[in-house]
Amino acid sequence: MGGYLFYPPANAAQDRIWKETVAQWGEDQAIAYITGLHAHLQKLSRTKALWRRLPGNLAAPTDLKIQAYFSRYERHYLFFRELPGGKIGVMAILHDRMDIPVRLHEDLIGLADKLKDE
Repeated sequence: MGGYLFYPPANAAQDRIWKETVAQWGEDQAIAYITGLHAHLQKLSRTKALWRRLPGNLAAPTDLKIQAYFSRYERHYLFFRELPGGKIGVMAILHDRMDIPVRLHEDLIGLADKLKDE
């Protein structure tokens, strides 16, 4: 089936990527980057061989019992989980210059209650 959904931190990151890319390189480049990002997510949702398991001790809160995965798209890391029905849930999108463990932990803590209920 495939497909993907964004959790709020990933959706906010996508908005920031758009705004920063438009400001730095213009709207055409922002369209190209976001379009490529979505094409990569579609490919991920259909191709589990591309998934890389996130080490359990990297950033996930210990009480959060989910298996997380990641993939890289250009200068960003995409962190996601498998959802029922074959979709993926994108939890975070982080630039490679960020302190990935700290920022991912912050994003997952913010999602902890929502993820526990699913």
